[in-house]
Amino acid sequence: MPTSRIRILVTNDDGIQSDGLTALADALSTIAEVWVVAPDRERTATAHAVTLHKPLRVIQSGKRVYSVNGTPVDCVNLALLKIMPDKPQLVVSGINRGVNLGDDVLYSGTVSAALEGAILGIPSLAVSQEGRERFRFPVGAHYALRVAKMILAHGVPEETVLNLNIPDRPLAATTGVRITCLSRRRFDNPIIEKLDPHGRKYYWIAGTRISWSRNKDSDHEAIAEGAVSLTPIRLDSTNYDALDRFREWESGLRRQRTVGRAGSATRKKERP
Repeated sequence: MPTSRIRILVTNDDGIQSDGLTALADALSTIAEVWVVAPDRERTATAHAVTLHKPLRVIQSGKRVYSVNGTPVDCVNLALLKIMPDKPQLVVSGINRGVNLGDDVLYSGTVSAALEGAILGIPSLAVSQEGRERFRFPVGAHYALRVAKMILAHGVPEETVLNLNIPDRPLAATTGVRITCLSRRRFDNPIIEKLDPHGRKYYWIAGTRISWSRNKDSDHEAIAEGAVSLTPIRLDSTNYDALDRFREWESGLRRQRTVGRAGSATRKKERP
């Protein structure tokens, strides 16, 4: 039986009606009091968008179940700051229809919801399931529950989100869980140009993924080999290895700024 002292917020970017959301909430309800706050419709690839140009409305559709006419990040903010009586011990976003590997994390609403949880100081997990027309959400929920238990027991480093991806295989056919890094992807023809019936051009941002890099210990490598991928992602994206290199620019940039001001002053004196 779940303990009332543990609360988990569940959200997603596929919308309140998603089977992946239901499977995730049902699995986590075995260990905690689950609150669901999710978009009222699909919000795929919204990244870290926040709604500023219109009011947000919240509709309660069940016990501790709410939908929001906004983005996944909006849902997390409203849940943690307005809807839930106390902050949860964990935020879990998913289960997404399709993996979020490598550069996908920059565009994913699923991952961004988890990132927002971390920004607000809550350990957070993003969960995505490989598949096409059908998805093995029970398998994804199984691994999400296992990872959630580990987070609750051991915690995660500050400003760190865990990105969990599950291969499209039966549970017995998965080849284990690997701790991975983010891969890189390349696309063939990423923007498709077509003509509408009136002869006007329009575009689809699409394309076919043709290759990956960073294969060693990468999330793509794990999924391709039938393993579950678990990648720690940090909020601070500063390239610390490059700081000393770019500090060498500081003096040059300061001198350039000073010369520019002097030049402006000289030109003003030359005007009649």
